[in-house]
Amino acid sequence: MIHKKLIVCLAFLIPVTVFAQVNYNQQFFNAKQLFREGKYNLAMEGFKPLIPYAANNQYSEYASFYYALAAHNQGYMAVAKDMFNQLKSLHPNWDKMDEVNFWLGKIYLDGKDYFQGLKILSSIKDKKMEKEINALKTKALMPITDIETLKMMREEYPKDEIIGKALVGALAKDMANKDSRTMLESMITQYNLKRSDYFPETPKTIYKDTYAVSVLLPFMVNTLDPTPGRKRNQIVLDFYEGMKLAADTLAKQNIKISLRAYDTDRSVEKIKTLLKTDELKNSDLLVGPFFPEENKPIQDFSLENKINVFNPFSNNSDVIGTNPYAFLYQPSIETMGKKSGEFMASHARKKNCIVFYGTSRRDSLLAATFVDKAREKGLKVLGSHRITKETLPKIVSTLATATEYDEYKYAKQFTLRKDSLGGVFVASDDALIYTKVLGAVDTRGDTVTVLGSEDWLEQTALELDKYSALPVAFIAPNISLPNNPHLAAFIRKFIKVHGRTPSLYSKMGYEFMLFTGNQLKKNGAYFQDGMNKEKAINGYLTQGFNYQFSRDNQLIPFIRFKNGGAVLVDKR
Repeated sequence: MIHKKLIVCLAFLIPVTVFAQVNYNQQFFNAKQLFREGKYNLAMEGFKPLIPYAANNQYSEYASFYYALAAHNQGYMAVAKDMFNQLKSLHPNWDKMDEVNFWLGKIYLDGKDYFQGLKILSSIKDKKMEKEINALKTKALMPITDIETLKMMREEYPKDEIIGKALVGALAKDMANKDSRTMLESMITQYNLKRSDYFPETPKTIYKDTYAVSVLLPFMVNTLDPTPGRKRNQIVLDFYEGMKLAADTLAKQNIKISLRAYDTDRSVEKIKTLLKTDELKNSDLLVGPFFPEENKPIQDFSLENKINVFNPFSNNSDVIGTNPYAFLYQPSIETMGKKSGEFMASHARKKNCIVFYGTSRRDSLLAATFVDKAREKGLKVLGSHRITKETLPKIVSTLATATEYDEYKYAKQFTLRKDSLGGVFVASDDALIYTKVLGAVDTRGDTVTVLGSEDWLEQTALELDKYSALPVAFIAPNISLPNNPHLAAFIRKFIKVHGRTPSLYSKMGYEFMLFTGNQLKKNGAYFQDGMNKEKAINGYLTQGFNYQFSRDNQLIPFIRFKNGGAVLVDKR
């Protein structure tokens, strides 16, 4: 690329007497023919002698233009941009300047220098080029998702419909934000757009005496042994036991649920066979699946038959895609990251933080969304570190590299000085990572806030009472606080029926069925519109739910441990 620029510069250093001998007509014709044949490199060489101005050279402007265009067609964007700008500078009154500005504007837009590109395109006077300009802007602007960037463009060009519609598209992807929804409604009216293209519309809701809830999970009945020991699919069995107990509770409240269990056997083919049955087509709510590979046929079935479906376990928003009938019972990874960024910005004593995350896609996305929101809320992110088994020591070296010791050889000062750090966000459930972080923070002994996941509490890497002594908070959408009277009643009931204490997944199943059962009773089979009208829905065992203009749970509680028990710190 630098070499090509040099060629252009050198052209101006060659004495004019050399060019006096050039047959300008023949030279231009030959170069133009090479250009037409797609031999752009040779064409550039042919146009080069015609670029400098001479009294008998009528092709200077055209040669400059085609030289730049040939460079563009070969991907030499910097060379093309420089030559187009030179052409504008040396020949500002050329009658083909609109063409120059079109290509220059394209180069800037393709390079994501949107404001410069729009400025140049706005200077084009030829109305016949409007269609091509609009196509160019549409291709460049529609993929933009940053709402603030598009708002700035709209302020500068308030009458530009393409910018407006690009903003509409970005707002539609931010429906959980009230301000975005309000602005979207206004712009849909302004541009006379079809509302259903942006606000998914479901059929008019249906109320019934009894609602059929079909559970598609790998119960693996044929492989279960009769012994009381823990089964491979114990999570699924516990969850369904909780659902059954909740259905019994709902029946006593005159909410009738016909709970139907279908064993998927962890087989996509088995699921496809089940989905062909009329019984499943008459469901009011589908629950499942458990494994990612089983998701597509269930989503396709839900969309085709207009049946709402809840995935009770996944945080991955890709699971529900664009299906307006699909929901996550859990908060999505993006929601957890954003709400965690807000929490840290509000609760960290110092306005800076460090992020550690694992190697999975989930961890990377969680960390990235946290970082974006934390920065938006005014936190300075000092570092975001991907941790592998090989780089595990980086946690201690970052947080707890000692520089001073007391008389007992205990660290009293560190490279990252005490009380200089506000928070540490750990976007991983890998015990190797979070125990290293907690150990390093414990060594520091300062006021840093560590934020992690409630899933840590289900692991045995640390005793629960250890968390009371550490400055750690948890993202806890499924937590049941010990002072909740409903929790004690549920535990008593579960023990009476099953002869053992309930697991976390039994509690989840119970809460899930109570939540969806009440939504069916209150808002009918298509409960979306009803949920859109409520910002917060009280939970029974948990802190509750928020599905307002969202298809994952937007309400996230944050807890700490004090005196061996969970205490609510905040919910967002």
